[in-house]
Amino acid sequence: MIKRALWQGLIAGTAGGVVMTLGEKLEQAITGRPDSHVPARVLQRLTGLPERPGKQPLLANWAMHFGQAALLGVLRSVMAQSGLRGPVASAKFTVVRLTNDQILENATGVGAPPSTWPRRELVIDVLHKSVYAFTTGVIADALAHRSTGPGPGQRHAHLRPGRHPDIGPLPRQDAYGR
Repeated sequence: MIKRALWQGLIAGTAGGVVMTLGEKLEQAITGRPDSHVPARVLQRLTGLPERPGKQPLLANWAMHFGQAALLGVLRSVMAQSGLRGPVASAKFTVVRLTNDQILENATGVGAPPSTWPRRELVIDVLHKSVYAFTTGVIADALAHRSTGPGPGQRHAHLRPGRHPDIGPLPRQDAYGR
C-alpha cells in the first residue's frame, strides 16, 4: 500500500497544487491581490537559505508551494488507500493542509495565527486550500479505486453500515498490516 500511496499521492498532490495555483492566479486577476512569497520565506527559514529582503524568491516559492502540495498528497493517498474517500475525507484533508501551513509559517516566524488575519484574507486562503484538498482527493480516490477497489475501511463498512459491537474487524488477510 505504501508504494502505491507514494506515487499516487505525489501525482494527486502535484495536480492539486497546479489547480490551486491556477485558481489563485484567476482570483488575483479579479481581486488585484499580490503574489504571496510566504512559502519561499518558510523554505528559506527551514533550510537556512539566505533571505534577501526586497527580492521575490520565485524558485524557492515554487519549490515550497509544489513540494508541499506533492508531499501532502501522499497523506491523502494513504487516506484513499485505507478507504477514507469522497468529499468528507477531502474536507478532513483541507484541515490538514491548512494546519500544515500554519505550523510551518508560525514556527518559522514567517506567518501569524489565522485568528489575527483580516477576514477576507482568511476566506481566500481557506478557499484555495479547499480547492487543493478536493482536487487532490478526487485524483487520489480515483487512483486508489483503480488499483485496489474498495479500501479495507470501505469493505468493513459493507458488512453492516455504521459502528456495531457485533461486527468484528475484517480478516487480517483482507486489511493492511501484519
